[in-house]
Amino acid sequence: MTVTTPRNLEEDSMLYDLTGVTKRYTQGRRTIDALAGIDLRIGGGEFLVIQGSTGSGKTTLLQMLGALDRPTSGSLVYEGRDVAKLGEGDLAELRSHSYGFVFQSFNLIPTLTAQENVETALVPWHVGGEERRRRAAEALEGVGLEGRARHVPSELSGGEQQRVAIARALVREPKVILADEPTGNLDERTRDDIIGLLEELWRERGQTLIVVTHDTWVAGRASRRIWLDAGRLEAPPVDERPGPAASAAPVRELVLQT
Repeated sequence: MTVTTPRNLEEDSMLYDLTGVTKRYTQGRRTIDALAGIDLRIGGGEFLVIQGSTGSGKTTLLQMLGALDRPTSGSLVYEGRDVAKLGEGDLAELRSHSYGFVFQSFNLIPTLTAQENVETALVPWHVGGEERRRRAAEALEGVGLEGRARHVPSELSGGEQQRVAIARALVREPKVILADEPTGNLDERTRDDIIGLLEELWRERGQTLIVVTHDTWVAGRASRRIWLDAGRLEAPPVDERPGPAASAAPVRELVLQT
């Protein structure tokens, strides 16, 4: 089964176009197909959720979309460029300028303040100190942490640390935010706050937001969901499909071809 683009996405708004994308790993004598022929199109400005059971290939697909890894075969076209064919320098530039990453474990530097952690995203761009501090402060303000800029991660709650991580992802104003289980280490109330923040930022900024999650409630907030099973795109299980009031954002119709 192939999951293609929603009918209401216009051709000129297409950001990603994946055709026959595979990823194969070798472990000793074993060969593992983490992705087994993915055909997928993602429009600019979408809020897309990737779901699936453990080991289904969700994180592998997210890494492909963020140019952190290359397909074994197939094409992954981003803004007209086949990522699989780019050199390492071009891939590094693409990651730096186009994508912002948010991870489950926050990945903050423990000895740096919230302000300094956000500033680290701008260091490779050789942004001057004053400009770097200004932009980092604005990013923290955008996630509601202007009063916590001088605190190190150990002085922040889990939700506050994830807000710092989001500010770090946003400070370079990327076109795509890629989040891998961003609420996996948070309690339910904090989860709601973080997803509410991501959704608010997505609506305000018009960026493309792609989230990997096991959480059905989180998935229900997205404008579109896809389901991975053993490295293939499938229709979601019946109990994972959205109900009539599952989401504040409409879930776009998927075109399923067998």
